Amino acid sequence: MPAPLDPVIADIIPLLPLRDPTIMTPQSARDALRALAASRAAVPPPPVESVSDIKLKGVAGPLNARLYRSGGGKSPTVLFFHGGGWVAGDLETHDRQARWLAIETGAVVISVDYRRPPETRFPGAFEDAFAATRDVSARIAEFGGDATRLGVAGDSAGGNLAATSALACRDAGIKLAAQLLVYPVTDAYGNYADVAENARFPSRTDNADGYFLSRAVMEWFCGHYLAHRAEGADWRVSPLRAKDHAGLAPAIVCTAWFDPLRDEGVAYAAALEGADVAVKHHAGEGLIHGYFGLGDASAVAKAEAQRARADFKALLDRGARS
Repeated sequence: MPAPLDPVIADIIPLLPLRDPTIMTPQSARDALRALAASRAAVPPPPVESVSDIKLKGVAGPLNARLYRSGGGKSPTVLFFHGGGWVAGDLETHDRQARWLAIETGAVVISVDYRRPPETRFPGAFEDAFAATRDVSARIAEFGGDATRLGVAGDSAGGNLAATSALACRDAGIKLAAQLLVYPVTDAYGNYADVAENARFPSRTDNADGYFLSRAVMEWFCGHYLAHRAEGADWRVSPLRAKDHAGLAPAIVCTAWFDPLRDEGVAYAAALEGADVAVKHHAGEGLIHGYFGLGDASAVAKAEAQRARADFKALLDRGARS
């Protein structure tokens, strides 16, 4: 039997934002995630050697990004895409996650501030994520300096952008060493409102409500990102629906047991494995969507995130030897 919900996380759930789509607006969602990040201000952020704000090439113009270095010399380079349902989240809300990624992998981490809906709908976020990856790949000497150790990472909607960027990189001949997909959105077809589509993934029913991220909130997010439900069939928003997963970068796929997105993440790991892509799946037993941001409170969340980052580091380091 899977582990029960971590009692520390159970106590935190009522304090978390983005739980009522009937009153959410894009601005209130953004403000709520910013407020959550600000509430941790008394806890010093994990120290890295340097942090600097930079610009990357986007599709519609320069993109804001933040570069984290944890040491000198040649190192891996990782593009990190924040979560927030494509609508919310930014460089500030995911600053700690980016720091831990840099510290625990030794990589230069570049957190990308892609365009968000509803101001810019699909495929804007995807286009920016891939453009940023392509730009960093072309200028790798300015970052970690090792073209054999370029990776992508992201959580939730950011995991979706990492997965779709990895597909686009494969098709463009850009070789990635690894991808870290943390409770990613992998199949948005039906906008989480279609009964038949939801039935394909039992976690959308089992964890529809009560564990922070709800299926109704996912429907709200998709409604803002996608102008039409039919766009959900496009691999650029639903990487599980790509015709071919062969040749993709080795992957670490993390899911959370008490998460409506759990089963589509499991399905994506299986699809990669079926295409002979090296993949390791972390099941996140006892945990909820968003647990990578709960390590300061939950020892269970912290340990699971550390294991995933250690496995991602191993893939990045292997890239230099392959």
